[in-house]
Amino acid sequence: MILKQYYLGCLAHASYLLGDEASATAIIVDPQRDIQQYLADAEKFGLQIRHVFLTHFHADFIAGHLELRDRCGAVIHLGSRAQAEYTFVPMKDGDTLEFPGLRLQVLETPGHTIESISILVFDLQKDPQKPHAVLTGDTLFIGDVGRPDLRASLGWTANDLGARLYHSLHDKLLPLPDETIVYPAHGAGSLCGKNLSSDTVSSLGDQRRFNYALQPMTKEEFIRLVTADQPDAPAYFTYDAILNTRERATLDQNLEQNLNPIDLSEVLRIGDAGGQVLDVRDPAEYAKGHLAGSINIGLGGQYATWAGTILDRARPIVIIAEPAREQEATLRLGRIGFDHVKGYLQGGMESLTARPDLVWPTERISAPLLAQELAGADPPLLLDIRTPREWAQKHIDGSVNIPLNHLQDRIGEVPRTRRIAVHCAGGYRSSIAASILHQYGITNLIEMAGGLAAWEAAQLPVL
Repeated sequence: MILKQYYLGCLAHASYLLGDEASATAIIVDPQRDIQQYLADAEKFGLQIRHVFLTHFHADFIAGHLELRDRCGAVIHLGSRAQAEYTFVPMKDGDTLEFPGLRLQVLETPGHTIESISILVFDLQKDPQKPHAVLTGDTLFIGDVGRPDLRASLGWTANDLGARLYHSLHDKLLPLPDETIVYPAHGAGSLCGKNLSSDTVSSLGDQRRFNYALQPMTKEEFIRLVTADQPDAPAYFTYDAILNTRERATLDQNLEQNLNPIDLSEVLRIGDAGGQVLDVRDPAEYAKGHLAGSINIGLGGQYATWAGTILDRARPIVIIAEPAREQEATLRLGRIGFDHVKGYLQGGMESLTARPDLVWPTERISAPLLAQELAGADPPLLLDIRTPREWAQKHIDGSVNIPLNHLQDRIGEVPRTRRIAVHCAGGYRSSIAASILHQYGITNLIEMAGGLAAWEAAQLPVL
């Protein structure tokens, strides 16, 4: 038996290859949309990818089940409560797939979503009676459980799914042996829970002892606990969950259509017509000079999550990137179903050399210099765009908190008659915020380089 985990840090997403060497069969669970790594490993192990499972309809990324079906002829398996446009095998509680050295058994574990399943993995050479591992999808994480509040727009209340989650955990997963290895679909950084560990694997025994949501409590207490203080879910989550139920173009088809070089005049025309110009360079490079009106979401951070949060799914996107990084930028948008890329600026920022009138800088200053400005006679308004939880933990005295994911909705709260100083934790999100403020005509602003981390490194006070 082969069991390999793949972890995609920018989306905090784990997927899996299960292999049975005797039958040369591979099964992929919760694949990302770019499937090359699974194909390469299957070939390396001498396997053919014949099956693909989704533990549920993921909300934070587009899964690669259709890509594997079209490339390998893999059969798609979903929970029995799932409804989808494409052909799939519905798997109900207790259903199995058995191979000479490997057995998979499905547990229906609704709660995060109604169609959620977990998959027991039996290594038949070692112990055909006790499961070696359980792939829990978003039902059980390391340190947390799946949030039950993401399907409200699809007709499921958090209380209803929370009650189902309680029973799934207590009736299906907690009775498993302590030594069962737990492999979830997400880790720290995912918005599918509020307390996910940076560990990507654990044992059920350790989760029974240390996971706050698995401690003894009534169902009512559990529902109150797991529905409280959840992070805001980006609007694209529902879009992705629905798209994962639909027949759609594959990632390769979209990359073939979308990786088009576009000259500057056409980029300007697309922007004037309502398109979105997305600059994916590092925030420090963006600050030196960028195309006026562009949005900065750098490839070096949680690029796809923030792109899905900030960008409009109904408006075309043109990418500005460092040379040879255009494909990466487009592919990572494709992972969340943002396939409406028209192309990329041919020549990148070099194409603007003859048009300095179109290039804007963002003024970035150090934490000590900002502290001097704040102590002056006419201080700027200090805009902290971190989350409310981060702000409550510590913040600079006098700062105003407008979280980045609400900045566009609350832009009217930002004064236009006063200089603005914007910051985040480390400088990534503040660059996004500065580009949004510029789009709304708020250009009398500065950005604190290095964010709150730089402020504290300079031994400046926080509350």
